[in-house]
Amino acid sequence: MTTIFIDGAVGTTGLEIRERLAGRTEINQIILPEEKRKDEAARREALNDADIVILCLPDDAAKEAVSLIDNDRTRVIDASTAHRVAPGWVYGFPEVSGREAVANAMRVSNPGCYSTGFIALVAPLVKAGLLPADWPYTCNAVSGYSGGGKAMIAEFEAGTPPTAWRTYALSLAHKHVPEMQDRCGLTHAPLFAPAVANLNRGMIVDVPLMTGAMPTRPSANALRDALKVFYGGSALVSVVDGFDEANLLIERCSGTDRLDLFVFGRADGTQARLVAALDNLGKGASGAAVQSMNLMAGLPETAGLRL
Repeated sequence: MTTIFIDGAVGTTGLEIRERLAGRTEINQIILPEEKRKDEAARREALNDADIVILCLPDDAAKEAVSLIDNDRTRVIDASTAHRVAPGWVYGFPEVSGREAVANAMRVSNPGCYSTGFIALVAPLVKAGLLPADWPYTCNAVSGYSGGGKAMIAEFEAGTPPTAWRTYALSLAHKHVPEMQDRCGLTHAPLFAPAVANLNRGMIVDVPLMTGAMPTRPSANALRDALKVFYGGSALVSVVDGFDEANLLIERCSGTDRLDLFVFGRADGTQARLVAALDNLGKGASGAAVQSMNLMAGLPETAGLRL
């Protein structure tokens, strides 16, 4: 039996992880009483008693939690931004980083939700040589408001101020950009334009490409086929072929831990759009953490996940 401690279990990501672990007899959870939840001594004990710790904390608190672990046995999955490009940490995207790398890791950084969609689309195609690493990529994305945590959830659900959609990160320095660049091996940081919609959960990540101007001039079919080969056999990542509906809805993967990938192209081959649909709290957060935890514990990769 694997002992798990979720530090920050009352936050949005932590609660969703606990839902995926509920009723699993191969998992033993350490759960601190409310009055001990922020007590350093109690947290230190729990962090060192666990086989695997999942950190659902702000960046600074996540770094502090890691420093409280004083043994060489406890393994860590960090859902914050703190370690996503840090040396010695394995990126918790098994389909891209490698399942064995995640399974054998002592320290795993959980990907960002937007980053998951971008990296899933771009990294395999750069690796295959179909997309140039030195291209100036752009990415447009929209998420449900649950990705913003409790404060944003309360704001949207209270309707103050009422809004259907908002764009943000106007300084062009969103916290996910470093991992998007690093994990795809890009020369330039992508220009990232995220937005929040007035719905609880769901996400669309869209990477437009001027394929006709690229030295590789990849066709939409070639891009799609390469993604299908890369993700062949994955239980969670699907490359959708023959999609002929007029609209792709943000809710497509809501409530699941799936990641659906699409490639659309102009008939003349000059432009393409790479699009990912996922749940910002599923494969974009809690589902990804549980997937990595399963691999690290030697359990079935999709145990407890919502397919």
